[in-house]
Amino acid sequence: LKLYSYWRSSCSFRVRIALNLKGLNYEYRAVNLLKGEQFSAEFTKLNPLGYVPVLMDGDIILADSFAIIMYLEEKYPQHSLLPKDLQKRGINYQKYIKEKAGPNEDLAWAKYHIEKGFVALEKLLKDYAGRYATGDEVFLVWFPACICDYACKTCVYYMLYCVQTFCRVCQQY
Repeated sequence: LKLYSYWRSSCSFRVRIALNLKGLNYEYRAVNLLKGEQFSAEFTKLNPLGYVPVLMDGDIILADSFAIIMYLEEKYPQHSLLPKDLQKRGINYQKYIKEKAGPNEDLAWAKYHIEKGFVALEKLLKDYAGRYATGDEVFLVWFPACICDYACKTCVYYMLYCVQTFCRVCQQY
């Protein structure tokens, strides 16, 4: 396991906590955000968004703290990070989602990151073929895309660039 991380990043910190609670050994690769190392050609090959953390596990590359933690939970079940009780597990997911995008989220911030996310999504999906994101079956990744499709069609303030990018992503499905 290799973790590309920045010591002050809260998302990276969350992944480091998960790795340590699970007792997993990993190689720490520092990415200095203050020096702009996240925008290097080498790093953006790992994560086109240019965000930390990024986890490499052999040929698998994951670039979102929640995705990384869910991956670790499934692949390395020792020292579980989630309760077995489904109701308690659901509450844990709700709390995480609320922290990631609270009700007072600034629209400009959200639009910027959605646009950047769609551009990165296109790059990440270039090697997959099928009707949906990673094949011909519907998985969780498709749900937010459906919601964004509705939002794109109904939100007057949504930027044209984002809509065009979203349409290019949808055509790959």
